[in-house]
Amino acid sequence: MHGWANGELIMGNFIKLINGETPVLTDFYATWCAPCQAMSPILKQVKNGLEDKITVVKIDVDKNQAAANRFNVRGVPTLVLFKKGQVVWRKSGVMPAEQIMTEIQPFL
Repeated sequence: MHGWANGELIMGNFIKLINGETPVLTDFYATWCAPCQAMSPILKQVKNGLEDKITVVKIDVDKNQAAANRFNVRGVPTLVLFKKGQVVWRKSGVMPAEQIMTEIQPFL
């Protein structure tokens, strides 16, 4: 799976994805969350800016509670960057694309 992935991820596939070589920026969100909706175009900017250096996925916490619980997501939106299966960066709340790219650059 590369690029922008929409929809529900099965936990096993998600674990396989985050254990890969390409860092994975994960947006834990909820459909009812207005700030989460604001993150979609921002994350597209991040993906476009970083191209093949990163995979961006969205996980609906209401549909994927196991993933949210496993990674201790308590609020949405929460961004988590995984590198080879490890959490290397995380932030909650809406952030500008430039700030996200600057903060995650050392981990790419």
